[in-house]
Amino acid sequence: MATVKPGERKLQILQALAAMLEQPKSAKITTAALAGRLDVSEAALYRHFASKAQMFEGLIEFIESSVFGLINQITEQQDDGLSQVQAITVMLCNFAERNPGMTRVMIGEALVNEDVRLQARMNQFVERIELALKQSLRIAVTQGHAKEAEVSARAGLIVNFVIGGWHRFAKTGFQQLPSGSLQGQIALLLI
Repeated sequence: MATVKPGERKLQILQALAAMLEQPKSAKITTAALAGRLDVSEAALYRHFASKAQMFEGLIEFIESSVFGLINQITEQQDDGLSQVQAITVMLCNFAERNPGMTRVMIGEALVNEDVRLQARMNQFVERIELALKQSLRIAVTQGHAKEAEVSARAGLIVNFVIGGWHRFAKTGFQQLPSGSLQGQIALLLI
């Protein structure tokens, strides 16, 4: 492999890890397999990351910054609370479709047998999504489009719906898209 800058190598490692996670029938990802894919030694991986957990943290950071950056854009661009909820839900489904390997991280499948703090971090990620939905639903309440008593239950229902779509997508080998019939389903969630 040609000489690359340290920051570029780190990115290559994360991209290779994400690509390996996109294989629907992939086995547990080892540092040896990852090093083999990049045609480098395992020691070369550890020059950039202290552990495999740190590599997964790099993927999680990408997921968090991407998703919450998009949520912020949605809430800044749309004033209507229900429109925000709809746009966030669509974005979460589309993000999974565009990033199948990341979907396996978001549902925790790729984190099985890894450091427990990684799953805890993904649990916090989901909680933050639910908080963002609650905020948008509270805006809808002030606009007369929702009931305050339903905010928590509806946000939880939407999060469960999205996570279910992610799971189905991953468990079908990325064949059953989370966005299938999405508009009609969201309409039912927001009645």
